Amino acid sequence: MRRGLRLDFVHFHSHPLVSAASRGEATELAEHLTRYQARSTLMLVAFADIQREIVARGPRPLRVVLYRRFMVRIAAALARRSGARVMVTGESLGQVASQTLENMTVIEEAARLPMVRPLVGMDKNEIVDQARALGTFETSIQPDQDCCSLFVPPHPETHANLDEVRAAESLLEVETMVADAVRKAEIVRLKFP
Repeated sequence: MRRGLRLDFVHFHSHPLVSAASRGEATELAEHLTRYQARSTLMLVAFADIQREIVARGPRPLRVVLYRRFMVRIAAALARRSGARVMVTGESLGQVASQTLENMTVIEEAARLPMVRPLVGMDKNEIVDQARALGTFETSIQPDQDCCSLFVPPHPETHANLDEVRAAESLLEVETMVADAVRKAEIVRLKFP
């Protein structure tokens, strides 16, 4: 936003498998950030059905990578629909299993738009400082159940192999699953004030 981009927001949730708290938190964060650009769109994507399919058909260690590849596909489809030319993520190298360099590379391969990661080199303390400065920290630490922590294996893959990931995806109806999620996405229009 500081560099002149107008952002729309995408949030993935697993309601009703978990509480609706993350949806409320995402809405509150998007409303807060909208004050910096006057208007925005929040797209709430139900992700539970996709997670169930991945759990039923995919290798346990690859679940998180598969989740994230579906997320970037869905986000890219929503972005293209709204005319966006780039996706911005909050990934920080090494923070969680899906954010190793190897996994980030395999995940990005599924995106059909360029991905920008402004936090990639920041550690947790630097990110917290940024959140405090923006006024989003108190909201972002509220307890909730995010979809990424649902069905996570005890030992997720940290060095995913693209061929193995593609083989796992060949067992899924990727295009249909993505299209369904995009079609069912809830659109929230936000304005400030």
